[in-house]
Amino acid sequence: MKSSAMRDLMALTERPDVISLAGGLPDTSTFPPDSYASLMGTVAARSCARALQYGPTEGLVAVKRCITQVMAAEDMHVENAEILVTTGGQQVIDLVCKTLLDPGDIVITEAPTYPGAVPTFCAYQADVVQITMDRDGMVIDELERKLAELEQAGRKPKFIYTVPNFHNPAGVTMSLERREALVRIATQREILILEDNPYGLLRYEGEPLPTLYSLDNEFVIYASTFSKILSPGVRLGWTVAPAPVLAKMNIGKQSSDLCSSSVSQYFVEAYFDSGPWEDYVRSLIEIYRKRRDVMLDALAENLPREARWTHPQGGLFLWVTLPDYIDTTDLLARALQEHVAFVPGRAAYLDGRGGSEMRLNFSGVDEDQIREGVRRIGEVIREQVAMYGTLTGIAPSAPLGARLTGSGTSAKRAKGPTPDPQPAAPDAELAKVLQMPRKRAG
Repeated sequence: MKSSAMRDLMALTERPDVISLAGGLPDTSTFPPDSYASLMGTVAARSCARALQYGPTEGLVAVKRCITQVMAAEDMHVENAEILVTTGGQQVIDLVCKTLLDPGDIVITEAPTYPGAVPTFCAYQADVVQITMDRDGMVIDELERKLAELEQAGRKPKFIYTVPNFHNPAGVTMSLERREALVRIATQREILILEDNPYGLLRYEGEPLPTLYSLDNEFVIYASTFSKILSPGVRLGWTVAPAPVLAKMNIGKQSSDLCSSSVSQYFVEAYFDSGPWEDYVRSLIEIYRKRRDVMLDALAENLPREARWTHPQGGLFLWVTLPDYIDTTDLLARALQEHVAFVPGRAAYLDGRGGSEMRLNFSGVDEDQIREGVRRIGEVIREQVAMYGTLTGIAPSAPLGARLTGSGTSAKRAKGPTPDPQPAAPDAELAKVLQMPRKRAG
């Protein structure tokens, strides 16, 4: 077992002096306190004894009805009996691994992949094969080549894990063409897909795309959660899977926690009964869209020209790639001295890649904190770039935002990730040697 980089950083969210761009935090301050009090009062008046009691492992029928509404919003239509209620979406990943994996079994993921899944795959001793991503998601040609190599070696993956919508951590969305190709490959080769879709309803631009489950559910295990559209504190997620797999996952859940919180399930029921749940989601979309735009502008203003980042159409994250001479694990230690945090890229890989990459979250803090947090990150990056320039004689370039004219930093947003950088010409004035402190004798 290994620790999760995100959970290690979670304690920072308790410190008021730290701007955390690290966690995948929805903004729970947007939920009205009076609504929370009213809903809990409804639970107490209507279902107190049952809410305080154990419930069925597979979940209450009342909350399954709420889940079917959420899935229908993305054009998926399921029956209550097809749903297993879980303690967050994270438990779905764990139960799939518990159900399907023996030590050494192959799991295929994107590269990078959800950092919270990495410790789970490691705990079950999976042999994880990561497939490169680009702006359209998992590269299917590479996937097919890898599957052919594995087949030649007499090995078959147990499942393919993917986050097709607003990927965590990369922020990209899998194209329709690749979704169809992935489902076709899974069907032809009889390989299960674990589709993790916590962010699908948080779309800020563009047209919705069908889920993998809606394209062909025969080989798809679907996972989602109330964490991003209601509250992570209720700790409720769900899965829909082929019947034999779901039955085994139910047994696995029995040994994990007996059942998910009855209090939380009755709270969700009361929430859905209180009015259109979509209204709150729409309010989150407006807030998060503005914060995404603020972060994109701040990155253009503060990061060097050599940096690149994704332009997410939804979700909670974007992915930054820095010059390869900057190690974001070391950079995090320096950033924490400036009271700002992010997730270093290596947390999203299992093979040592990602050293110059990092994940930034824009949903959990307000716009002023985003600007200040990115400014602080930009300062420590400029220190690294300046040191590199001193050692190599290559002049550091100014941030993109400092060179844009006419349309301001919004021009960066319109074009997406920055293009590949061109080497800067050496500049003698910018390459003077820094005098380092001398070591004491002895």
